[in-house]
Amino acid sequence: MKLSALFEGIQAELIQGDWDMEVNDFHFDSRKIATSDLFFAIKGTVVDGHKFIEKAIDQGATVVALEDIPAELKPGIAYVKVRDGRRELASVAANFYQRPAEKLKIVGVTGTNGKTTTATLLHKAFQAMGYTSGLISTIRYLVGDEVYPSSHTTPDPKQLQELFAKMVDYGCEYCFMEVSSHALVQRRVEGIEFQMGLFTNITHDHLDYHGTFKAYLEAKKMLFDGLGKNATAIVNIDDKNGRVMVQNSPANVKTYALKRMADYKAKLIENTFEGLNLEIDGEEVWFQMRGSFNAYNLLMVYAAARELEVEKEEILKTLSGIGGVAGRFELIHGPSNERGIVDYAHTPDALKNVLDTIEDINKGAHRIITVVGCGGDRDREKRPIMAQIAVDHSDQVILTSDNPRSEEPGVIVDEMMAGVPVVSQRKVLKILDRREAIRTASALAREGDIILLAGKGHETYQEIKGVKHPFDDREELGKALGL
Repeated sequence: MKLSALFEGIQAELIQGDWDMEVNDFHFDSRKIATSDLFFAIKGTVVDGHKFIEKAIDQGATVVALEDIPAELKPGIAYVKVRDGRRELASVAANFYQRPAEKLKIVGVTGTNGKTTTATLLHKAFQAMGYTSGLISTIRYLVGDEVYPSSHTTPDPKQLQELFAKMVDYGCEYCFMEVSSHALVQRRVEGIEFQMGLFTNITHDHLDYHGTFKAYLEAKKMLFDGLGKNATAIVNIDDKNGRVMVQNSPANVKTYALKRMADYKAKLIENTFEGLNLEIDGEEVWFQMRGSFNAYNLLMVYAAARELEVEKEEILKTLSGIGGVAGRFELIHGPSNERGIVDYAHTPDALKNVLDTIEDINKGAHRIITVVGCGGDRDREKRPIMAQIAVDHSDQVILTSDNPRSEEPGVIVDEMMAGVPVVSQRKVLKILDRREAIRTASALAREGDIILLAGKGHETYQEIKGVKHPFDDREELGKALGL
């Protein structure tokens, strides 16, 4: 592709070189550069890509896009100066793949909890109703029924546009995607015209990256600020920040709620380990998913489908036949009627929601044993809060490793333990080896008891000192229970 075509519609200045020169590919990772490629020097939060310009040129780059012009320009190399590397990278990616997003109806889901479930349910439902669709989520990327491994909740602009192009080639009409706060701040979705933006909720998370809750909220709000006047925004107004999300948004705003008056309303009739009975839009429907938090997710999906002009009866019938999402309140039955629940809950609010649901269904009939840890190199403020929630809503708690990453598991657990009141410490065990923690929980469980494994959900690895080791909570719990 010609350099001029890559930068079509983008404000950029050619410092040296020729707009007519051919570019084979483009990358912002210098290690991936090959002959006749474009290297995008991005100023990251940790590393400045400008430091790798020489390496990229040595590997064959013939064009460099950058914000800061170097003191010395290499002969035969084209230099393109851009104002905002992240923003222009997204635009170049769109141009390189022939702007595929314009050929899709893209629905973005943001919020602290519920993004994966909502996006996945939308994909499952629309596929079942005959609308060929794509999915971009924390668990996996789907093009129709073709599976691609997920690297991030929202991939980088190059990978994102490549996925959109695959969806167009496959014949997809819709793309349902999670939009993380990181992706919004880092401009990964820059220039994408979303047909719809969905807001689930917002609670304490990612403050290690955003610094303050206000900055985190403002990052999420960027999705709705960027919607066009022909787009639709659907927000949860049971969350106090639901309306904040759509302040000054040009989109057509719709609301949903279980507790307040809203455009889309549901009533929770029954919540059991077998499923949920909800009244939605005057219709009583049984769903296979569990928990009040899933009542919100189901209502969100219903609202989105109705706004996308799907008939009421069709979407309700379809949703009632869909099972849950991997690692989200996933139920495993033990041989002595123990119940194991594997859930991705890794924020205080998510953990409380899961435990509230278990308590609501259990009604004190059996003990609740919770195995929980906190990720390393992430928001440390939530560690004691998570532990306190666990002890407040469980009969036995085992504090253990999650993904410790570069941190020592013992340090993380000690910081969690700081949130446990002295009177509750008697019901807490510290077992740093997660496999051993799961085995201990299973050994402690009696008939009817409930074991909650929180934090990792669908993940099939444990990251320790930069290495991902195979580890699946579902498999480990099954082995521990003798299944």
